[in-house]
Amino acid sequence: MEITGVPVPQQQRHRVEGPSRFLRCTQTALACAPTRPGLSTLGTQARLRGVRQDVFNASDFARPTIRCAEQVRTDVAGSSTTQVEAHDQRAKNRVKRLGIKRLRIPSRAPIAPAPPPDTLLQCEPMTILSPCAQNGIQAPAKPPTTPTPQSRPSTAATTSRVTALMVTVAMLLTSVVTIFPAPASAMELTCERIPGLLNTFLHKHIRFRHLNDELRERAIDAYIKRLDSSKTLYTAGEADVLKKSLKGIFFDVGSGECASLEEIQKDIVSRYQSMLDFVTGYVGADTYELDPNVELVIDPDKRSRPKNEAQQHALFQKLIHFQMSNYLSTDMELTEAKEKLIHRYELSLKRATEFDQEDTYSLFLDAFATALDPHSSYFSQETNEDFKIQMGLSLIGIGVALSSRDGYSIVEKVIQGGAAHRVGELLPNDKVIAVAQDGEEAVDIIDMDLRKVVRLIRGERHTKVHLTILRQSPKTERFVVTIERDLVNLEEQAAKLTFEPIIIDGKEEKLAVIDLPSFYGGRAPSERKSSTDLRNLLREAADAKAVGLLLDLSRNGGGLLDTARDIAGFFIREGNVVAVKDEYGNVQHLRDDDPRILFDGPMIVLTSRISASASEIVAGAMKDYHRAVLVGDDHTFGKGTVQTLVPLPPGLGALKVTTALFFRPGGDSTQHSGVASDIVLPSPFNTPDFGESNQTYALETAEIAPFLETSANLVSGGGKTSTAYEPVSKEIVSELIKRSAARIADNEDFADVTRKLQESKERAGIIRLSEIMKENEEAEREEAAKAEANKTEDKIEGDASSEDAESEKDAAPAAAEEEEPEEPTIQRVEAIEILRDYVRLSRSSSPETLTAELRKPAADEL
Repeated sequence: MEITGVPVPQQQRHRVEGPSRFLRCTQTALACAPTRPGLSTLGTQARLRGVRQDVFNASDFARPTIRCAEQVRTDVAGSSTTQVEAHDQRAKNRVKRLGIKRLRIPSRAPIAPAPPPDTLLQCEPMTILSPCAQNGIQAPAKPPTTPTPQSRPSTAATTSRVTALMVTVAMLLTSVVTIFPAPASAMELTCERIPGLLNTFLHKHIRFRHLNDELRERAIDAYIKRLDSSKTLYTAGEADVLKKSLKGIFFDVGSGECASLEEIQKDIVSRYQSMLDFVTGYVGADTYELDPNVELVIDPDKRSRPKNEAQQHALFQKLIHFQMSNYLSTDMELTEAKEKLIHRYELSLKRATEFDQEDTYSLFLDAFATALDPHSSYFSQETNEDFKIQMGLSLIGIGVALSSRDGYSIVEKVIQGGAAHRVGELLPNDKVIAVAQDGEEAVDIIDMDLRKVVRLIRGERHTKVHLTILRQSPKTERFVVTIERDLVNLEEQAAKLTFEPIIIDGKEEKLAVIDLPSFYGGRAPSERKSSTDLRNLLREAADAKAVGLLLDLSRNGGGLLDTARDIAGFFIREGNVVAVKDEYGNVQHLRDDDPRILFDGPMIVLTSRISASASEIVAGAMKDYHRAVLVGDDHTFGKGTVQTLVPLPPGLGALKVTTALFFRPGGDSTQHSGVASDIVLPSPFNTPDFGESNQTYALETAEIAPFLETSANLVSGGGKTSTAYEPVSKEIVSELIKRSAARIADNEDFADVTRKLQESKERAGIIRLSEIMKENEEAEREEAAKAEANKTEDKIEGDASSEDAESEKDAAPAAAEEEEPEEPTIQRVEAIEILRDYVRLSRSSSPETLTAELRKPAADEL
């Protein structure tokens, strides 16, 4: 069966299992497809035997499919000629919209009337798959023979011809049927499911609507980069050969053939083995010694691939020297450092060997997503779970942060209030060496991938897990800790409020400082949201009579769009906060409709080049409405795109797709340029390496007409109009810049940041091992000096009795459980100083007193 010029992949051909059952499925598909919301087609380019062909598939398997009512007729016997011709014409029109020029339609004979049209509309949205998939129907491998004009076709022959047309169009409109059979349990990512996922990306993406030559080339480049991100496994020539061999990968994958991807992964394993062999031979030699004169371009994106094997081995040697220096800087003996380095490469080989088929397909899908733009991605089931945890700030587990080091799973932190914290037996730097489920044998996890370790430890609430711990203190201990899994709230990632003092006219008052690490939130009303948390903190600040506010977004990489809109609305009366422009050019204004302002006093927003997306929405609205002074790096990250999370059937994870651009109330996009600070502070992130403009395949910037509203700062009542807050003036900003600059000039920490930035710029990405060794030695001397100073201080205070010493020793574990407050950055400290200046200046009640205040030097603080 074939439509002219459009081959139907073998896995999409069906076998008839009886006319009635088959027609019920094809009629269902044809009847329901036109009523699906947003159904569109997708053209993809493929090359087969050097001939350019258009392969069309139905788009977006992830949208709800349709289930039709049982009233749909199970055959077409009895349809009139006029009705059949009308069906044929509708089919021709659909195929024409798909871009197919010619369609072979068998000749028709008069048949009985069709079912009433209203029965075709009795469809309801479902999250399950189409009826054909549920019934397991397959179609014929080739069309039935077309009857000659002299012979009168039988009813069965007529039915076959009609079904041939219907199944052809049905397959074009509902190719998802063969890609996703209804699962009895969680699905696995298979090769046959990849085309549907690729189609969904393209159906939803803001720029790419079909697979063209540009996107093919980008996707292949992104895939090779994922395979060898360090540019150590492939020489330049080998990478070119691999790129050419992948030219037909999208046709292969579209045909359900992924053998080439699996072969590439096997080849990667052999390359890791070759690297391990080289490292073992090079480091294992008795003549090996560290070369301090080695220079290396650390960032792989800034160095080219080695041209041949000799250059590749030279790169291996440079990497080995740098890695060995890290081990030796910890006073490790050379022999032990060699063993650890070799083991490090053994683990890399082990990870590559454990890379299963599903991992291979996930890698390809994610590479394709990043070829669309830097922020689209494929989330595997595990990654999707982690994303939900990040957004919801909670998980079911034991409440321990783990890291992987030399093959061991290390306890980095015991989370306050979590199950492990309540048990009280785990400490930072403990090694977890085995995991057992309740009533089962322990599983050795040494050298196990950290993702798999986490999967073993997580589980259902109120179930138990048994961890075998290795603790190396003055003596080595090995013991088992039993922990009952429970809900863990990640409080350290939630919004926090602290207060700072300020003296005004001899009276001490308070400044509120709110740290917002992300715009988190769940979809359900009962789930925790950053907007709700921030509202409560602002009310707490109001109760404390705070006279100024610092909102710290300097390490906030974004989050949910709705929470950003709501939070911006806390500081203006009402009005447009952000605009979103979709792939069709439609612009939607998202506004704050709540006339209440939760804080109307002087406000500073601290940002950095890490502040992205939702952070830029809030910062942009505050700047455009002159609501706050922006302090930080020269500008924010510059991510002006909106992503939509497309959930997939259980087991497949989710797709994160860029679907829109957002704009500030002034009409500017934050894409690339970000939001500029009013007062710029020296910062290690203030370099071109941080930002959207440095991202591969970043989307272009744009602009729209301004949509500012005067209602944001107007209060009407009793026939009078007043302002809801005092707008930031140019005079205030100029004075704040001058006072901040004076402090920065006298600050050694800021001078050190500026010096290091200049040195980094001069090095142009090249790192010298001798410089690193020198910095390590200086750091060791500083630590030794501090330790000596502490010893002297303890001696001056006097020796404790042996009983007191024992008491202190007993109390040490309890003290270790207490969370130490995080040391504020020098940028945050300066932002608080700027806020103090701002509050004092804003207290001037008239232009004359303000002018006088501006001429005075800053007052001393506490």
